[in-house]
Amino acid sequence: MSFLDKLLLWLHIAFAIFAIGPVTAVTSFTPRYIRARDVGVLRFLHRSTRIFGVLTLAVFLFGLALGGGNLGLPYLSISMTLFVVGAVLLVVIERDQSTAVRVLSNEVPEDDAKVQTGRIATLSAIMGLIWLVILVLMVWFNPPS
Repeated sequence: MSFLDKLLLWLHIAFAIFAIGPVTAVTSFTPRYIRARDVGVLRFLHRSTRIFGVLTLAVFLFGLALGGGNLGLPYLSISMTLFVVGAVLLVVIERDQSTAVRVLSNEVPEDDAKVQTGRIATLSAIMGLIWLVILVLMVWFNPPS
């Protein structure tokens, strides 16, 4: 393994730890603060989801660079497809967070953003499972170098 491959692997793993972990945690905490109607915390969680969501793209890009000519391997194709699905879920979660912040900022007691609460909870759980499946694919099905 060349120095560049080691560097790409290092960056891939580092961004996975420091971007995917926090975005998963932030999205899973959101429903609790929607129910508590804490708009200040929701704004912070929404901003954090955007920042860490953008940083998760680096995981994908470093993975592509690291995969090189092996991107046709089944475990890589499945992982990339699942990553795209997870990214789409993240976009939907971000949109729902934005809607929840807007709705709860209006201070209308009838609308308590229950739709967003349920959808964010469900999608963040699915997204977390997707990240775990990708991790399993990367660890157990990755052939030794």
